[in-house]
Amino acid sequence: MHIKIYFNEKPLFLTDSITPEIEPFAHHDDAVLIDEFSHGGINSMIHEMRQEKVHAGIYLHNNVEELQKAFWKKFILIKAGGGLVKNEANELLFIFRRGKWDLPKGKLDDGETIEECAVREIQEETGLQQVELKKHLVTTWHTYDDSGHHILKETAWYLLSASKNQALTPQTVEQITKIEWGSPDNIEKYTSNTFGAIHDVLKAAGY
Repeated sequence: MHIKIYFNEKPLFLTDSITPEIEPFAHHDDAVLIDEFSHGGINSMIHEMRQEKVHAGIYLHNNVEELQKAFWKKFILIKAGGGLVKNEANELLFIFRRGKWDLPKGKLDDGETIEECAVREIQEETGLQQVELKKHLVTTWHTYDDSGHHILKETAWYLLSASKNQALTPQTVEQITKIEWGSPDNIEKYTSNTFGAIHDVLKAAGY
């Protein structure tokens, strides 16, 4: 079992073993590996992950849930929902925001479920009105700083369907400048300029 947290585009694995996915990172010269469970160790790992020279982090502990709880105490947790939308031609919906291809997502509002959040954010950011939620794909985590606070954003990603004949309207106040239906045959156009978490969502959906 492992949890992956992105510091910018650098992955930190909280794990109880070196899995095949983690192994390539373990042999990288610029990876940090810590296997001592302590507050000092956690603080040290967070510090190391913010260093430009560090490529990845691996924190080994036999109880990942215990390790997760200790890490989570260091951050303010924000929950968000988003989705991978597929149409009847098997095309996938991508948005272009702040110079990168992305998937629609946004923060959870008070009083709504995470599924309702995902649907609402997709509708607001893309202009789609009729979308059908299919299933949960994956949950991703990434960190950033905001006004001196260390934030950990937890995003629940879903697979959804929508008809291609609906109008697409980029939500410009969210700095979305383009929306495209992309063919899986041409998916590299989008994956060559996107975030690590988006690769994880596409992988969970079988792409």
